[in-house]
Amino acid sequence: MPHTLAAPVESRLDLKKSVFLGLVAPVADRPAAQALVEALRARHPDAAHVCWALLAGGHSAAVDDGEPGGTAGRPMLDVLRHQDLDGVVAIVVRYYGGVKLGAGGLVRAYTDAVAQALLKAEKIAIRASVTLVAEVPYALEGTLRRLIQQAGARLDEVGHARAVTLVVTLPADEAAAFRATAGDACHGALRWLAPPDA
Repeated sequence: MPHTLAAPVESRLDLKKSVFLGLVAPVADRPAAQALVEALRARHPDAAHVCWALLAGGHSAAVDDGEPGGTAGRPMLDVLRHQDLDGVVAIVVRYYGGVKLGAGGLVRAYTDAVAQALLKAEKIAIRASVTLVAEVPYALEGTLRRLIQQAGARLDEVGHARAVTLVVTLPADEAAAFRATAGDACHGALRWLAPPDA
């Protein structure tokens, strides 16, 4: 089961006069990751490189930012994949100390900076979610709202027309039980509609 991170975590690695500042953080997508990269670039204007890797929603990225090809972004991405992470960006800011590390040394440094941060990070299992759309008479809106709250589901949208339409998101593995419970509680007056993105 893939995991994401509860919060951003930083690390620091000093190696042959170079400093590698690592950051791993939860992100929703590539634009969010790029915003973090740019924020670090602005915070560290004198850094030689700001390399990063991303795994989020089936998308990946590996950016070497001027380091020799395959010595920074790809090894960082491999660490994220090895730990079965998703919705995570790894960024390493390097201050060059004047001593060349060689390709192997760079791979180890970037890998270690990310791995050290991940050792301190709290990982959270990612559960697939599903969106359900229910239509009920006005008299049953309160009943369905209570069931949504009891299930710990998220009420995304409510529409009032000839009936009440409620759009709900909950873990996929709980959807069948919720549908059955809601159907019973509404005594056959509940209709399930296709989700908006179906």
